[in-house]
This record gives sequence, structure tokens and C-alpha cells, in this order.
Amino acid sequence: MPITSTEASVLLRPASAELRFLPEGPYSLGADRASWVAIQHGATATTGSLNILDLSTGQNQSWELPGRPGFAFPTSLNGVFVVGAERRVGLFDTTSGNWSVLFEGIEQGVDSTVINDAVIWQDCLIFGCKYYPTCDQPTGGLYLWRQADRQLFKLLDNQKCSNGKAVIADSAGQLWLYDIDSPTKQIVRYPLDPVAGRLDVSRREVIVDLNPEEVYPDGMILTPDHSSLIVALYDPGDPSCGAARQYSLTTGALEAVWTCPGSPRVTCPQLVLHEGRVRLLLTTAVEHMPVEQQQRHPNAGCLFIADTPFTSLGDQPVFRLQS
Repeated sequence: MPITSTEASVLLRPASAELRFLPEGPYSLGADRASWVAIQHGATATTGSLNILDLSTGQNQSWELPGRPGFAFPTSLNGVFVVGAERRVGLFDTTSGNWSVLFEGIEQGVDSTVINDAVIWQDCLIFGCKYYPTCDQPTGGLYLWRQADRQLFKLLDNQKCSNGKAVIADSAGQLWLYDIDSPTKQIVRYPLDPVAGRLDVSRREVIVDLNPEEVYPDGMILTPDHSSLIVALYDPGDPSCGAARQYSLTTGALEAVWTCPGSPRVTCPQLVLHEGRVRLLLTTAVEHMPVEQQQRHPNAGCLFIADTPFTSLGDQPVFRLQS
């Protein structure tokens, strides 16, 4: 099949430099609504924010969080999000502004790491950490937190910058965790045992290897039919466009490309319902861009929207809180 290419257009130009610095983690909240996080409000900032965007009007609401969020997902409580920030996972209520810690004990005995990307699987949160600020030391953890018994398992302890994740069962019922540690430039998978809280690292498989290229895989989602992955590509260079790509799960072959003109650092993809159809929302960043480079890339830090062939949003569950 031919590789399709689609140009995305700017949907939101965040109003401040703080919000444009490092947008990530978009998530559908229903028709024409999506959440996203500004991980960090600048190179030396110690806080970030949760944002909710009305895709039809462009109105963006923002709530500063107690730390730098790596992820935020809607929960079964209206207006409440589960958020991983610094080394804590908590609940943030957008109505009251209240923050309450859900669990801690993350990265004990490890220095200079913070929570980054995550995925919901049933009643579990699977999330990784990054070595801050350089992402060059393999000391971050990859964790599974099981809500049913509130147990925290460390799956891996060698992450430099843990990013996109997805969980899928194969035809035999085996669960696989698809995972990105960005500096490796690879998308890999491991058999996942959520009961024992472990990965079978002896069966690690490389699905996509981007080492011949200058780009780094960042955020990632499954396509609705679970046959492919869509991955955002963070390009530290100076191309005219950034990109997200779709790869086959079975062959690793490239199937589709979405480009973001004037914004090379694409951070995360997500499917959203916009204008009555399923479209691709892409976050991009200004991070690590000197002023002169920002001038060459006027759309850096914007959120982009693009058409897709999909008819459903795929896996975007709310996190169902248990008493």
C-alpha cells in the first residue's frame, strides 16, 4: 500500500511562551474537547499546567499544577484528573483547584528523575520517568500501579526518557507493553504480566528502529483497529516541518505521515472528534530552541489538527476511581 502524507494545520497557538514551551499528553474529552499538559513553563520552571481546549472555539482553560506534570487523564469523577507530577501521582479537581496525593514512593533511592509519559490499562497506570534535564542517564524507572490493591511495581530501572506506551493482547491472549525510551530511538515491546507486576525482558522485541535518522520517537498511540502505532517524532534539528508517523505493528513498515509546518519538535499524538469526524491532534514544543531558531519556526509550540481515515477514537478510557 502507498504511504499517505497529510499536512496538519495549526489549531491552537497557546497564548503565552510558558504554554508553548513543552505541550504534551493530549486526550479526548468528548466531541470537540481535549485535555493536554504543559509539562514545564520554561527551561528553568518548576511547574507546569493542565489545559482543556475547546476545539471548536479555540478557547483554552489552564490550571497551574504543583510541579511538572508528565501525564493527566480524566477520571470517573467529573472534572477530576489523575496527574503524574514530579514523583507523585495525585488527583486534581478542575472545579475547586484541589490537589490530593493518590500515591507516592516513586523513584526511591534515585536522584534527578521525574515522572513522564503514561497509559491507562484497566485499573492500572503504567508510567515512566526521565532523567532531568539531560535525558542521558539510564536511571529512571518504568512502573505499574495497580489500583485494586494499591501496589506499585517497578518494571524497569534503566530509562533515560520514558515516553509513549500502549498495551495490547495478541491472538493468544498474551499482553504486550509497547514502549519508547526516546534516546534509544526505538519502539520495543515486552510481554507484560500485570498480576505479577513484571515484564519478560528476555523476550524484548524491536518493532521500529529510528537510529539511522536524526529524529527521536516521543508520544505514541494505537490506531483504533490495534494494527498500527502512531508516533510523534521530536526532531532536535532544523527541518521545515515536524512529523508524526504510523507504523505497522506486525511488520514495522511505515504506513502514513502527518506533517506540522514550521514546528519540528512534535511531542504527542491523539485522536479527537472534531467537526464531526475523527482527526489527529498533535502537540509540538519550543523546548531547546534558541530565539533565532524560533524565528525560523513560527509554529513551534502550537497544537495541530489533521484529517485521518479513522472512524473511531480507539483506546482512550477514563481512569475509574475505586473507593
